[in-house]
Amino acid sequence: MTNEPHYTSNRPSNVDASDVVSDILRAVRLSAEVFGRFEASAPWAMRVPGDDYFAFYLIARGGAWLELTDAGVPPVALSAGDVVLLPHGGHHVLRDAERSVAVEHQVGANSCPRPTTMETIRMGGGGTVSTFVAGAFRFGAEGRGILLETLPPILHVAAGDADMSAALAATIQLILAESANPAPGGALLSTRLAEILLVQALRVHTHRTHDANAAAVDHTQHAQGLCALADPHIGAALRLMHARPADAWTVATLAHAVGQSRSAFAARFAELVGESPLQYLTRWRMTQAAEWLRDRNDSVPAIAERVGYGNAAAFMKAFTRVQGQGPGAYRRAHRQRLHADSVPSNA
Repeated sequence: MTNEPHYTSNRPSNVDASDVVSDILRAVRLSAEVFGRFEASAPWAMRVPGDDYFAFYLIARGGAWLELTDAGVPPVALSAGDVVLLPHGGHHVLRDAERSVAVEHQVGANSCPRPTTMETIRMGGGGTVSTFVAGAFRFGAEGRGILLETLPPILHVAAGDADMSAALAATIQLILAESANPAPGGALLSTRLAEILLVQALRVHTHRTHDANAAAVDHTQHAQGLCALADPHIGAALRLMHARPADAWTVATLAHAVGQSRSAFAARFAELVGESPLQYLTRWRMTQAAEWLRDRNDSVPAIAERVGYGNAAAFMKAFTRVQGQGPGAYRRAHRQRLHADSVPSNA
């Protein structure tokens, strides 16, 4: 075998065969958690520590101001029916008025009620009430995953936005309804609905940023990341790499497969994704390899071949460069974490 993967075809029979967003969310082991329902009466403020979890809030009644302390973005006004996500976490404050000084409530993964109770938390000074649901998305694997790293600090979809889809609005209302009237199975239902909420919000972001890129007067500045999926050529190339990571893709063969010249394809890919096609391909291959190292007992050479490396040594070098440690060490560290998590705290 050579060090390079074998390329099987220039033209895919179906470039839509791979769902890139689903691939990424599965690889990073997405899970959702709904912390609880909050009823806050004015004046009020809730300060949230700077954890790195992917927080989200749904506004049921009234409104709030969201201030993300360290991101350098202005406060965001939230109203009933809105959803706001903080993809990179960070210290933030929710309050009833932009400069309200009020009773603060510490909230976080360890201090919120567990989702099995959906207990309502009440706070504030007794005035006008705003109600919202708080939760978070977590990733069982290291990092946010390819393309998710480029999400903005705040992803806000307002109830009145033109891109608030009927499906997203319905999911918001289902989560809010479940939090208001908990019933058996509600914890599981709420977490599954939250996962659906994330996918729908990512769709809004993808189309929103793609439309903004298309309308931009200065075409040298483009938002990068998931919006690349909406581009007919770059989206097709990403789906090809996800569907067939073991193929011996080159910039030329990818460009040919999606009907572009090599130079135009390479420039557009870097513009929309933020890195070269082969850099992205290597990172996706190593993300897939990491998933298989965590979930399967396949040998390192077998996994290397599945992601396009006939030479295990070349694979191990690439894996170490991307993941920060070799595949064997990565697998052992993951199993040690699983074992530590399974041992009772009083053991």
